[in-house]
Amino acid sequence: MPPRNAIPTIEASLRAQVETLASPAFGGRRPGTEGETRTLRYLAKQWFDMGMESGTNLPASPWFAPVELVTREPVMSRALFVRGHHRLVGDSKGVLVLTTGIRNLVENAPVVVVGRGEMPSRTDLAGRIAMVFDSMIEAKAREKDKGRAGDRAKPVVASAPDAAGRLLDAGAMAVITVLDGSRRLDDVAANRLKAGNSLPGEHLENEIEAFVTPEFADRLLGGSAAQPGAALDALRKEAGQPDFVPRPIGVTATLEATSKETRIRTHNLIGRIPGRNPQAGAVLLVAHWDHFGACRPDGTICPGAVDNASGLAVITEAARQILHPAGRGDGPGSGLDRDVYVLATTGEEMGLLGALAFAENPPLPLERIVAAFNVDSTGLVPAGGPVAIVGKGLTPLDDDVEKVVSQMRRRMADGAAVDAAAGAYVRRQDSWVFLQHDVPAIMVSTSYGDPARLQAFMGSAYHTPTDTPDAVNYAGMADDVAITTELVRHFADTRVYPGSATTRSLPAQTNTLRTP
Repeated sequence: MPPRNAIPTIEASLRAQVETLASPAFGGRRPGTEGETRTLRYLAKQWFDMGMESGTNLPASPWFAPVELVTREPVMSRALFVRGHHRLVGDSKGVLVLTTGIRNLVENAPVVVVGRGEMPSRTDLAGRIAMVFDSMIEAKAREKDKGRAGDRAKPVVASAPDAAGRLLDAGAMAVITVLDGSRRLDDVAANRLKAGNSLPGEHLENEIEAFVTPEFADRLLGGSAAQPGAALDALRKEAGQPDFVPRPIGVTATLEATSKETRIRTHNLIGRIPGRNPQAGAVLLVAHWDHFGACRPDGTICPGAVDNASGLAVITEAARQILHPAGRGDGPGSGLDRDVYVLATTGEEMGLLGALAFAENPPLPLERIVAAFNVDSTGLVPAGGPVAIVGKGLTPLDDDVEKVVSQMRRRMADGAAVDAAAGAYVRRQDSWVFLQHDVPAIMVSTSYGDPARLQAFMGSAYHTPTDTPDAVNYAGMADDVAITTELVRHFADTRVYPGSATTRSLPAQTNTLRTP
């Protein structure tokens, strides 16, 4: 840990970096913009000046590893329903149709209602459109949730797209969700009409989904103005029975949706601190550099000071401490057995895509990474707070992390509230990608050890124009620098950590293309 009289200097450096990265000149650090160019040049100059070397292993592209992002944005939604001799055209107030592809069309397919029981067979779904009730999906998820109180898997609200995905995988031509639960059509539109992102090599299913309001569904089922909602209520009650089997409702549907596709050329920044024995593996430091740029219709910038100028500053200062240890005059990088790779990822806010690009085309074999530490959204708590692990229980790193924290005379955060608060972010940050590629990756931070302050930030400034440098606690960030530095030193020392890159069994992965 740096000596006490060095902390103000670290705090000043952290503040200067956050204020620079979150300044108007950097434009909110959106990939593919001038803000990206400024961000990467600023970081690369710091890393080069402190003595780091390029870690891309690409002679033609030192420091900057190219990443291409594919962005798809919904453009057109069309729905036509036929019941007997009656045609019902879906308007924007009653129906929203979406596709994961560029264009998808399902014509004159019969609609089959699905209840809350077992998944229908492929025979039941082949050539048909499945209709599900949002309220039943939510209720079933709540029932399941009662039996997994300690499970930190995805929240209940993510269960609706899972149901649609299972039906599509089982052979349904499309899925229509009747929004009769907590979600409204405006809620779905606010989330799903945003651009979706992927890497060029990802296999994207060309699937189609529709969402309808309860009022439109009642009209579709032959409801009358004299008894509004009665037809929908009757079918929902029938479908809610345990012995209900999927059945046609006498309606055919034509659903069409289109998207426009654009490509963004962006970059990961990769540096390397050479170790004395690179064959012993490597430790990876990660923070995402990207944010949203202009995030309001009027062009207002989201500066992203906490998310994630703070993480960039922490890994930069930790790398500086590793290269230039206080009180050790024997040169940059001294004392390390393993290499240390320092990675600033692009596209985190677009679906962890920069981390995925790194994992799919790494500059070193992933199995050589003995530990990876991501830093995302720190500076939320004062100095001296307890330390939490995001990803606790998913890697073999926990015991050694606790040992390092104890040696620093710090304490680990404990309790169900802390575990729940930290666990809620496992899937929402770059470590999740590395875990899926069997790299032991976690976040270790004091900010996640204080659930009240964490939730206060997430419920207010997070992803808004008010995430500004003046609200960052730089003393708390300095704590994270010290902790991160000692963790890297520990895991880069083959004498104290021989190394194991085996991750533990992970919860089921969420298909982000279907996330509402």
